[in-house]
Amino acid sequence: MEQYLYLRTTGHKTGNPHNIEIWFVEYGGCYYLVSEHRERAHWVQNIRHHPSVQFRVGQTTEEGIGRIVNADAEPELAAAVTRLMDDKYGWSDGLIVELRPVS
Repeated sequence: MEQYLYLRTTGHKTGNPHNIEIWFVEYGGCYYLVSEHRERAHWVQNIRHHPSVQFRVGQTTEEGIGRIVNADAEPELAAAVTRLMDDKYGWSDGLIVELRPVS
């Protein structure tokens, strides 16, 4: 089981590519990340301004669209992702971000 997802976003100020390594879970054909620093995280700000992303899990690279999950509007999804993150990493406290593959 892969532990990390490698995410490439486009800088919201510079337009330059930015890469991070982050914990993730897969659910319903999408990938979910949790931002400990919520909206303050640069990668979250980048997705908010430029939702097109690239990410890699293991040897598979995907193009995708990122979005912030509204836990109030999507409580079942938020609960499922929280449960999966807790089971995999023992942690889930933060803002949930969805990556939907487009390829």
